[in-house]
Order: sequence, then C-alpha cells, then structure tokens
Amino acid sequence: MKGNTVFKRSYNQCLRQLAGHPIGAALPSESEFSQLLDVSRTTVRAVLASLAKAGIASGGVGGRVLQRHPLATDYFPDMQTLSAGAAVERRFMEWILQGDFRAGQLLNAAELARQFGTSTTTIREHLAQFQHFGLLERRPNSAWLYKGVTPDFAAEIYDVREMFELRATRNFIELANDSPPWRELDVIEAEHRALLANIDTEYQSFPQLDERLHRLIHETSGNRFIIDFYDIVSTFFHYTYRWNRSDEKQRNTIALLEHLDYIEALRSRDQRAIDARCRKHLRTARATLARSIAFGPFRVPSSPVGVSS
Repeated sequence: MKGNTVFKRSYNQCLRQLAGHPIGAALPSESEFSQLLDVSRTTVRAVLASLAKAGIASGGVGGRVLQRHPLATDYFPDMQTLSAGAAVERRFMEWILQGDFRAGQLLNAAELARQFGTSTTTIREHLAQFQHFGLLERRPNSAWLYKGVTPDFAAEIYDVREMFELRATRNFIELANDSPPWRELDVIEAEHRALLANIDTEYQSFPQLDERLHRLIHETSGNRFIIDFYDIVSTFFHYTYRWNRSDEKQRNTIALLEHLDYIEALRSRDQRAIDARCRKHLRTARATLARSIAFGPFRVPSSPVGVSS
C-alpha cells in the first residue's frame, strides 16, 4: 500500500513537471527523475512505463520525449496519493464538511477509528490537531465536541490563507523564467481560457483548476507549514462551497477572470500589482465562503447529541 501511494504521488508530481514542457521535448534521465521526484529508480521506471502506456511519453532516437500534455483525467485522485495519516485527516475533514454532521454533536475516538479503518491512536492525533484549529473541544471519557464551522472560524482561516499566499508569491516571482512552476503556470493559464470558453457546460470542473493554481503558488514557498496548511484550506473551502450551489456558474466565471488577472500580475513580477490582484480574488473567495456558510449546518442544538461508543 505504501509503495503504491509513493508511485501515485510520484506519477502526479511527474505529470505536473511535464505539463510545462513543449511537445516533443526530451524527458529527463532516470537518474534526473530520481533526484527530481526524490524516489528510487525503481519507482521512476514504473512511472515512465505508465507514462508510455498512457501515450504521454514515448521512446525516440534521442531518448524519451513528451508526446502530449497531461489531462486532468491522467492524474490519480488526491486521496490515493496521501500517506495513511494524511488520508485519515482528509477523510475526516471531508466527513465533517459534507453537512451531515451538526455542531454540538459528540465524537468518539474508538468509533471514528472503526469508521475510518485506522487505529484509535492515529485518530486521537488528528482530533488533537483539529482541536488546535478550533473545530473540536476535548470532553471527558475520550469524547470530543464538534463546535462547527462558524463565521468566526472561517474568518480566521481566511486571514491565515491570505497571509501565507501573499508570502508565497514573493518566492514565486523570484524563480527563473524557465523553471517548472512558470511552465506549469503556462498550462494552467491555457486551461483557464479553455474552461472560460466552455463555461456554460464545464463550470463544475473549476474547483480542480482552482486547486492547481493556488497549490502551485503555495508550494513554491518551500515552507512546510505553508504547504501543509494549504491542504486544510483547500479541503475546507471546496467542501464548504458545496453547501450553496445556487450561483455556482456565476461565481466560477468570476473566479476564472480573477485568476487570469492574478496570473497576469504574477508575470509582471510587480509585487504591488500581485498583492492587489491576490487580495481582490481572496476577498471574493471570502464573500463566497460567507454565503455558503449561511446555508451550512451550524445551528447548535440545546444539548449535544451523543455518538454511541
């Protein structure tokens, strides 16, 4: 299982690297891929074999070359690329944000461990982390009170997101023009324009594109706290948005246009312009979040509803 996770994570990472290469470009050697992906050559060979099978890369006179750019359907789902601990964390967050669980309900660590197929120790570690974020409160007898995603909680997580993303843009614009993140940004921008041209029928595919753009920016920070925090932010924002789909096409169209303005500012390397476009886009995201929260399950009952142990 672990090896399979490493392979899938490396495969996705490789696709992101290749997204910015021109068609017909030579691929790095096995040794170079091994260093780039920080995995063994055995894993690299498995990745390259899968690229060939998918028609993304093939052998040529001078070695392997890029045959086509990766599509969204070529990537493994995020859940399949996470470590066991990270997968539990993501599944727990998704479960909480699905809207079926109410603020004021009690959680039992042993029952959650059975539900998610993991150990009680692992569950308790992640519950403690969400306690730190203010989503949970420790109660006697191994119980945890779910406090709900309140407007105050959303405002706090938004403030940290803005601070981290603005910091990450400073690292991004210091990268060389031919670096992989800039090449990937080219591909992401092209996909934005393609989606905008077909927004009437394809608007529901925007969240994946949104995830790729913001994650690309955060990951260039090289700061593990910023990168790890974005996992929480991404899951939180995208699942919360699902609580209100009444204006989904309209808000996704606005976000696409703001993304293109944001990308244009990044290309200018003008930090004042970048800050202005970033803040404008995140203000829109904050307003969308507030509207979604108004539809969410936040009415706290007069007495907690227990979850059987």
